[in-house]
Amino acid sequence: MSKLILLGTSACHLCEEAEALLIQENISYQKIDIAEQEQWQARYAIKIPVLLNTQYTQELCWPFTIEDIQAFMQTAL
Repeated sequence: MSKLILLGTSACHLCEEAEALLIQENISYQKIDIAEQEQWQARYAIKIPVLLNTQYTQELCWPFTIEDIQAFMQTAL
């Protein structure tokens, strides 16, 4: 089963919008603050929020919609 991770950081209004979309669709995910790991800061600092599928090593960078999230999840099935 794929695991979704929402990469973001605190006080990021776009990250809050992305999280609201996931909550609205009742999608299970783990939230990780990129400030906790230097390699994530370097890789994702200008891309956040980013939705990662850990099973298929796919990423969906902002901006995305509910439809984009659903399509992203379908490619992982």
